[in-house]
Amino acid sequence: MPCLRDKQEITMANQPIRVILADDHPVMLKGIEHELSEMSAIEVTGSARNSTELIELLNTRPCDVLVSDYAMPAGDYGDGIALFSLIGRRYPGIKLVVLTMLDNPAVVRALVTQEVRCIVSKSDAVAHLVPAVHAAHNGSAYYSPTINEIVQSIDWNRRGRGSTDLLSQRECEVVRLFATGLTVDEIAERVSRSKKTISTQKSKAMEKLGIDRDVDLLRYAMENGMVASSQGASGLEPSDSPRQNNGRPSD
Repeated sequence: MPCLRDKQEITMANQPIRVILADDHPVMLKGIEHELSEMSAIEVTGSARNSTELIELLNTRPCDVLVSDYAMPAGDYGDGIALFSLIGRRYPGIKLVVLTMLDNPAVVRALVTQEVRCIVSKSDAVAHLVPAVHAAHNGSAYYSPTINEIVQSIDWNRRGRGSTDLLSQRECEVVRLFATGLTVDEIAERVSRSKKTISTQKSKAMEKLGIDRDVDLLRYAMENGMVASSQGASGLEPSDSPRQNNGRPSD
């Protein structure tokens, strides 16, 4: 006859994996929720569109695995590596699946270095999230095909130029959005902060990183996985540079 501990383990094994979703695109959220809800072994317990909503959910809803977009601005807790590091410290029992459209190998390198072991590209079929959730829950690794190709191409012996750990969550967010080609005014409007605050956060980030020119800040963001290579400065040619805060060309 099974002992009490055996019965408890059997009951836990039969429970669905409780998943919280986070993505700032409502259509993407609906698609992911529909895909995962088709699986009897997975239960979606909540969804969020920014880091503020996400932290509120993690504080109030049961969660075994978090499926989160990498780039999700406008929340109080930032996004990307800064957000995932916070979640890892605050909720050590929650496993993570990162969903991203970024194609920069530095993004993948930064995630793997942070011990994120389950990564799915938005360019791959959303069905890859199902095995990724199971792998994360079991403590295994899972890379969707596009991510796996990037992982295989990375030179793991190469050292990066710096670390985003130097920056606060909001400084990281400002640098990443600036590197996509947004002006300080546009960033302020997007994240609902004042232009003065955004300008100060950008300046502090550059000071911490020892960077004087906007073009070098763009290069730093690309090399350290803060923005996709195809997104940098909205596709400006190498001879061009990002726009300055006041609209003038950078030096």
